[in-house]
Amino acid sequence: MNLNPLILIVDDEEGISNFISILLAANEFNILKAYTGKEAIELASSRCPDLVLLDLGLPDMDGIEVIKTLRQWMEVPIIVVSARGNEREKVEALDIGADDYIVKPFGTAELLARIRTGIRHSNKSGKQEQANAEKIIIGELEINYEKRLVILEGKELHFTPIEYKLIVLLSKHIGKVLTYDFIMKHVWGPYTNEIHSLRVNMANMRRKLEVNPAEPKYIVTEVGVGYRMMEEL
Repeated sequence: MNLNPLILIVDDEEGISNFISILLAANEFNILKAYTGKEAIELASSRCPDLVLLDLGLPDMDGIEVIKTLRQWMEVPIIVVSARGNEREKVEALDIGADDYIVKPFGTAELLARIRTGIRHSNKSGKQEQANAEKIIIGELEINYEKRLVILEGKELHFTPIEYKLIVLLSKHIGKVLTYDFIMKHVWGPYTNEIHSLRVNMANMRRKLEVNPAEPKYIVTEVGVGYRMMEEL
């Protein structure tokens, strides 16, 4: 029985689809291909892939509609791989249920890293274990949820209550882009717009976390979209 992860590639450009297929096959992934949104939905339903790589510009429907449809019954990780680099479209895709967004052209190492992260956090039991974990360790950084401590290189960092909420939220979704709107709703509530406070608090956190806040390694900015806590340093 072949237990290698099954990846559904949804892209109507045959050259790109073949390139990604060869790359993934060389890295021991199993492959499914779809060239239309309808075909993608049917394959996702019948074959239950471990992850979907989705282009937005499909011939029969927009990829955004594919995400909406899949999210009605599936929690499969969805990584958008699109030539559309517009910030509004990135935010829309992430807010309706995509897990990540890569703009074409992309680096092969980046694509593989994002796929592995998506699969690692895909099963419900893994997510539940992460949500219930007492602590998480990333490089020299330890976040102890039980003791409400943030420790860097063995030294405790002093965070404000808002800063602590932010770092916990990001670490509970490690490797995933969280949009500004998602973060604000979870930290300040659903009816607030605290984008200035969010940016100020993130800047303060980075001064405490990062050797060089201008080149952060723990929490990176996805410009115009949101923030991501890095899983691999």
